[in-house]
Amino acid sequence: MTSNSRQETFIEQKVTYTLEMEGKFFIIENVPARVCVETNEQFFSPETVERIQQTIWGKEKPKRVIETPVYEFTAS
Repeated sequence: MTSNSRQETFIEQKVTYTLEMEGKFFIIENVPARVCVETNEQFFSPETVERIQQTIWGKEKPKRVIETPVYEFTAS
């Protein structure tokens, strides 16, 4: 039996996780993830997801705050 599915390769690396919630953006740096080499898709362990939620919902003091410009896309 021949399979057409491809072998995906994952690497462990630190990524930047972004989230928009209630009109606010949150950025968490240096999050451990498994990243697919072919698609760049990121996978997080349940423990990592729980820690991200605790960080944002627990309203921990951020390392720094950045200002971000916002643009609206308009078709020409």
